[in-house]
Amino acid sequence: MRTSRTQRAAVGAELVRYGEELAAAGAVQVGDAFTDDPAADAFVKASAEVFLIGILFTQGVPAERAWAGPYQLSVRLGHFDLTRLSAERDSVAAAIVGPPALHRFVKTIPAWISSAAGRLLAEYDGDASRIWPEGAHVTEVTERLLAFDGIGPKKATMAVELLVRNRGAGLVGMECGSVAYDVHIRRVFLRAGLVDVDTPAEVRRAAALACPNEPGLIDLPAWLIGRESCHPRVPACESCRLSGCCPRLTGRSVAGVGVRRPTR
Repeated sequence: MRTSRTQRAAVGAELVRYGEELAAAGAVQVGDAFTDDPAADAFVKASAEVFLIGILFTQGVPAERAWAGPYQLSVRLGHFDLTRLSAERDSVAAAIVGPPALHRFVKTIPAWISSAAGRLLAEYDGDASRIWPEGAHVTEVTERLLAFDGIGPKKATMAVELLVRNRGAGLVGMECGSVAYDVHIRRVFLRAGLVDVDTPAEVRRAAALACPNEPGLIDLPAWLIGRESCHPRVPACESCRLSGCCPRLTGRSVAGVGVRRPTR
C-alpha cells in the first residue's frame, strides 16, 4: 500500500511541529538529559571532549546507558585525561570490561576511545569544540566526525543534530543535514508511509521532502515515536503523536532487523 502525497505531507508536518516543540524545550534525547544519572549527565554536558567520546558509546545499548559510559569510565580510571586515554590502552580496556562491563562491545569501544583521544590531541590540540567551530558548515563537521574510528554516518548525523540543538553550535548549512538511519526512525518512516523502501537514500530523501530547510529537525521526534509508541511488535497507535495522520501501516517491518531494546 502506497500513501498519497497528502498523507505524507500531513505526517511530515506533524513531525516538524513535534521537532520544533522539542527544540524549544531544549530536548536532548529523553527529556532534557542524556542519561538518568545526574552526575553522568552533567559530565557529558560540561565537556566537548566527553560529548565526543560519548558518541562512540551510542551503539547497541539503551541511550541512557550509552551516555553514562564516559562518566563511569572516568570513575573507574580516576581521570579523563586525553593523553592517558590515548596512551594507556590496556587500562582503558580493563575499565570498560569491568565487571560489570560498561558496554556490550568490550573489544571495539576501548580501541575507539583511545584512537579518538589520540586524534583530538594530534589534530585539534585536545579541544573537541574545534571540530565544530562557529560558522562551520554541516557537511564539513560531518566529514570531520566521520574521520574518527567508531563514528559512521548514523552517529555523525545524530551528533550534528545534538550539537546544534543541545550544545548551541552555530553551524550553517542545516538544509544539508538529515536524519540518522536508525532502527526506530526507519520503522516510523515505513509505517507512516514516508518511505516504501527501507534504504538510507530513501529515508534521507523523505526527510528532506518533509523539512527542506532542516531535515534533521525531524530526527529526534521520529526516534522518540519509534522508541515510545511505534514498537516493533505491538505499536501503541492511539497514544502516538502521529495518531491523527499516520496511515498505520503496522505490518511493515525494518529490513533485516529483529526486535531490539531502545538504542541510540
